[in-house]
Amino acid sequence: MLGEMKLNHEITPMTLAVMTKELSGKHITQILEDDEIIYVKKSPGKVIDLACKFFGSSLKGRQDGTRDICGITHKAPIVIDPSSGMYFFPTSSPQNPKCAWISHSHIDQIVKAPKQRAQIIFKNGQTVILEVSHGSVLNQVQRTAQYRYLLDNRIRYILKNNVDIVAEPFI
Repeated sequence: MLGEMKLNHEITPMTLAVMTKELSGKHITQILEDDEIIYVKKSPGKVIDLACKFFGSSLKGRQDGTRDICGITHKAPIVIDPSSGMYFFPTSSPQNPKCAWISHSHIDQIVKAPKQRAQIIFKNGQTVILEVSHGSVLNQVQRTAQYRYLLDNRIRYILKNNVDIVAEPFI
């Protein structure tokens, strides 16, 4: 049985995945947290967009940033908040209502599942089976790792070379 349905839920560093779930012919969103499962009426894409907006951007803005940093234009991985390591990748086109968003930081293993699907085993032992191929998920993990590496290097460079420069001093 489903738990309580919420109107909103913030994505946090403890979020493992944001997935669609069909219930009585309708799609709802299931958010896997480290220690609980949350259900919301918004689509997975809307949940991710609101998380990006909480940190001052939007899903479109994060996708544009990914394109500019590493050239990925389709199924682009995004960073919701780089300071807390919240990097997510979509399992299919974000316009697809069945698109899930997976947290890169929480993945332990990816294994082949029956019927050309992939199973993700998270570091806390939770698992999900995705309606996409094992190879597709491996590719998304690799693309996210590359994007993460490039963005982290940019941030480290700025911090290393401009530690004494402050745009607006804190008084």
